[in-house]
Amino acid sequence: MKTSYNVLFLCTGNSARSIMAEAIMNRKGAPTFRAFSAGSHPSGKVRPEALRQIEAAGLNAAGARSKSWDEFSVPGAPHLHFVFTVCDNAAKEVCPIWPGQPMTAHWGVPDPATVHGTPEEIERAFRSTFSILERRISLFLSLPLASLDQMALQRSLDDIGHQ
Repeated sequence: MKTSYNVLFLCTGNSARSIMAEAIMNRKGAPTFRAFSAGSHPSGKVRPEALRQIEAAGLNAAGARSKSWDEFSVPGAPHLHFVFTVCDNAAKEVCPIWPGQPMTAHWGVPDPATVHGTPEEIERAFRSTFSILERRISLFLSLPLASLDQMALQRSLDDIGHQ
């Protein structure tokens, strides 16, 4: 397989989970992987709790913004090799046609933005989501991509979504 890959993380609002996944992959996967995030119905703003998790982990949150997945289906957009949905709503939607037919998988993760409670409970929900994403991305990065055939790779991507 290639030596450089583009990864897109999708969610409905692109305000928390996909933003955190993008930051994690851009740190852990560099220089082999370059990550992006987008939403089917972007909220237009990134949740401050997500930014705090990114910064607390020592990752770069500069430039994080909520954007539409349409940005990645137009001419001149980065060629995608992998597309991961991280929320159940986005997984059920009809995605744009991604040029080059990237590998896709659903990695459903609980939405910390829906948690109501004390500030501590909300922070805990965002921290838990960050931890789940970090674990799944670490598992993905441990795959021997160069030696896996397409079917074995797809099975592995699906398995990671159940971790």
